[in-house]
Amino acid sequence: MNLMTKYLLLLLAAASLILNAGCSTTPRAKPANVVDRSGGGNEPAPPGYYRVKRGDTLARIALDNGQSPRDLAQWNNLSNPNLIEVGDLVLVRPPAGSRSAVKPVPKTSVNTDVTKVDTPKAEPAKEMVAEPGIRLSWPAKGKVSEDFSEKTKGIDIAGKLGEPVTAASDGKVVYAGNSLRGYGNLVIIKHDNTYLTAYAHNRTLLVKEGDTVKKGQKIAEMGDTDATSVKLHFELRVNGKPVNPTPYLQ
Repeated sequence: MNLMTKYLLLLLAAASLILNAGCSTTPRAKPANVVDRSGGGNEPAPPGYYRVKRGDTLARIALDNGQSPRDLAQWNNLSNPNLIEVGDLVLVRPPAGSRSAVKPVPKTSVNTDVTKVDTPKAEPAKEMVAEPGIRLSWPAKGKVSEDFSEKTKGIDIAGKLGEPVTAASDGKVVYAGNSLRGYGNLVIIKHDNTYLTAYAHNRTLLVKEGDTVKKGQKIAEMGDTDATSVKLHFELRVNGKPVNPTPYLQ
C-alpha cells in the first residue's frame, strides 16, 4: 500500500467519524418553565374570562377588571398567584353562587292591589343625565400636575415627601404592595362591586390587604417610588375601566 492510498483511507475514516458524531448528537431539551400552548393562546377569551399575555401579573389583571387579586386566585383555584402562564384563561367575573356575585336588590314599592300594577315609565333618553354613583374625597392635598387621559388612566397630584394619602371613600383594601410595574408602592381599595380606587408611588404603606378603611383615613405617605418626582397617582376604575376621577371628587 503506497503513501497516497494510506492518506485517502485516513481521510475517509475521519469523515465517517464526523458524520456519525453529528447524527448521534442529543437534541436540546425545551426549558422546563416554557409551556407549549400553541393553537389556543391566540384565541379570544370567552365572556367573563381573560387570556393571559406576556408580562401580565394577577394583580394587573385584577386591577384592569375591577376585582381583588385574592378573589381571582380563589375563583381560579390558584394556590400560588404567581404561577400563571401565557395563554391561561383567568375567570374575572364572580362565579354563580359566590359572595362576590351577590348584589343588593334595590327596594321598590309594591302595589298590594294585584289587579292594578303600575309600570314605571321610562325616561326619554335625552332627559337622562349621567350622575356619579359614588362621591370621593380628595386623596391628597396639592395641585393636579397631570390630567386624566387614556394614557395616564388617572390623575397625578403633586406634593411633598411623607404627606398623607387618604382613602377617597369607605372600602376594603384588596391590594397593598409593589408588584405592578410603573406604580411603585400601591394601594387598591374596592368600594363595592362597581368602584375601585388606586393610590400609587407611595413612600410608605400604612394598610395591608384585607383591611377595612373609612373615607379620609390615612392609608399611605406620599412618595416617588417608580416615579421621577414626589406625587400621588390616583385612579378610579368603574367595572375595571379607568375613568376620569375629577367629576367624582369633592
